[in-house]
Amino acid sequence: MLKSWLLGTTTAMAIMLASFAAMAGGKDIVVTYKDDIVTLDPAIGYDWVNWSMIKSLYSRLMDYEPGTAKLVPSLAESFEVAPDGLTYTFKLRKGVKFSNGRDVVASDVKYSIERAVGPKTQGPGAGFFGAIGGFEDLTGGKATGLSGIKTPDDGTVIFKLSRPDATFLHVMAINFASVVPKEAVETAAGDFGKHPVGSGTFTLKDWVIGQKLVFDKNPSYYVKDMPKIDSFTVEVGQEPLVALLRLQKGEVDIAGDGIPPAKFLEIKNSADGAQMIVDGEQLHTGYVTLNTKVKPFDDLKVRQAVNHAINKERIVRILNGRATPAKEVLPPLMPGYDKDYAGYDYDVAKAKSLLAGAGMADGFSTVLYATNTDPQPRIAQAIQQDLAAIGVKAEIRALAQGNVIAAGGTEGEAPMIWSGGMAWIADFPDPSNFYGPILGCAGAVQGGWNWSWYCNADLDKRATAADSMSDPAKSAERVEVWKKIFTDAMADAPWIPVTNERRVVAKSLRMGGEDNIYIDPTRVINYDAIFVK
Repeated sequence: MLKSWLLGTTTAMAIMLASFAAMAGGKDIVVTYKDDIVTLDPAIGYDWVNWSMIKSLYSRLMDYEPGTAKLVPSLAESFEVAPDGLTYTFKLRKGVKFSNGRDVVASDVKYSIERAVGPKTQGPGAGFFGAIGGFEDLTGGKATGLSGIKTPDDGTVIFKLSRPDATFLHVMAINFASVVPKEAVETAAGDFGKHPVGSGTFTLKDWVIGQKLVFDKNPSYYVKDMPKIDSFTVEVGQEPLVALLRLQKGEVDIAGDGIPPAKFLEIKNSADGAQMIVDGEQLHTGYVTLNTKVKPFDDLKVRQAVNHAINKERIVRILNGRATPAKEVLPPLMPGYDKDYAGYDYDVAKAKSLLAGAGMADGFSTVLYATNTDPQPRIAQAIQQDLAAIGVKAEIRALAQGNVIAAGGTEGEAPMIWSGGMAWIADFPDPSNFYGPILGCAGAVQGGWNWSWYCNADLDKRATAADSMSDPAKSAERVEVWKKIFTDAMADAPWIPVTNERRVVAKSLRMGGEDNIYIDPTRVINYDAIFVK
C-alpha cells in the first residue's frame, strides 16, 4: 500500500513537473513588439528593434564582450595594426560556417563590406567605412569594389586605409560589417532581408509577416556555450499594455517596447517589481529633426525659435522621470559631452522674437511625424502644444516606425520628426557615432538617418580630422575636438535635443542574467547572453 502510494505520488509529481516545464517554455522565450520588423538585412536594417536581431544572425570580424563596450576579436581570431595606423590585418577563425553549410572565407568579408558601401544597396551605413581605400571611387560609381581590401588567402583580410581612423575596430563590430554569402544574396533576388543567411548565434526558422518571427539556436556557432537559450519568438502587433499583462501572467518573457509610463509606477511598486524591471542609463538622445532643406526650416532663426519653444521638463514628466532634459547632441555619458554648454533654454518670448525676426510673426503650418507606440503620440502632442504657443500649427502624423523612417530618410519629406521610440542609441561608445550617420553629409542621402538633411562641409572636415587622431596618446585632445564640433553644430540648430532617456525593460520572473545584458551598450537586448533561470 505504501509502495503504491509512493509510486502514484512520484507519477503525479512527474506529470506536475512536466506540465510546469511546458508552461515555463524551457529555454524557448517570447519577446513582443508592437511594430513588425522591416528587414533583417545587415546592410540596410538600422532601427532599434531589428538591430539586436541582426546582431545575433550574423558574425563580424570584431564584437563586444556581452554587456560591455570592450572590443574583442570574433570572426577574426586575431588582428594586427601597423604602427602608422593605416593597415589592419585580420586572421579568420577556421571552420566557421554560414547557416547554408558553406565555410566563411576572406572574400565573404570583402564582398559584404563592399555591398554595404555600394550605392546600389542604398544602405544607411556606408559612411562608417569612409577611411577604407577606394571608398570615394565606389560610392561615386567609378569602381565596383574597394581597392583598400585585400584577401591574399581564404583566411586573411587586409585593410588599407586612406587615413588613420580611431574608430576602425569599432566599425568592424557594427552590423553593417556583418559577413554574408554572395550566393544567398543573389538567390534572394532583392529580398535577402526576409531570407537571411549568416554565421551568428541564431538562424531564422520562420517569419509570418505581421505575426511572428522564430529564431533557433545555431548549433554550429563558433563560441562555446553561446547562446544560452534554444530559441526566441518575436511576436509583433502586440500593444505594449497587452504585452505587459501577458508578461505578468508568464506568457511573455520580454516586453520589447518597455513599460508604458501609465503602468510604470504600478509595476515598480508591485511585489515582483524589483525582479521584473531592468532600469539603466544608456547612450541615448531623443530629438526632433528640423529638415533644413524645406521651408521654413531652411531659416536658422526659425530653427532657433522652435528650439526655444519646447518645454522639455514636461516631456520628462510624461516619461515618469525616466529621462533628463537634453541640451546637446551627445548624451551625458559619452566622451565629448560639454557639461558647460547652455543650449537653448525654454523661452517662449525669445522664440516669438526670433520668428518675428524671420518675418513669421504670425507663425506657420508644418507637419510633425512620430511613431505610434505609447507614449510617443502623447509626447508629440506636448510638442504640438508648445509650438502652438508661438503660433506654429503642427499637424501630427503618428505612424508605424518603418513609415516614419521612410518619411525621414527614404522620401525626405518630413519637415519635423520626433525621434522618440527610435531616437539615437550609440552603435559604439565614441562621439563620432553621434555625428556621421545623423548629422554628417554622408548621412544626408536617400536611405540615410540624417533626417535634418544637414550638411556642413567645414564640420565634416573637422570630424574627419578628429577620427584621424588614432594615436591613443591624443585621445584627450580628440575628445576636445569632438566637443567643439557638436556645440558648433548646435549653433546651426538642425535638431531640437529633447531627452536623454533611460532604458527600462520588463522581463518575466524566469529570466536570469545581469541587467547589462538587457541594457547592452551596443544592442538593445543581447539575445546571445540572456538566459532562463
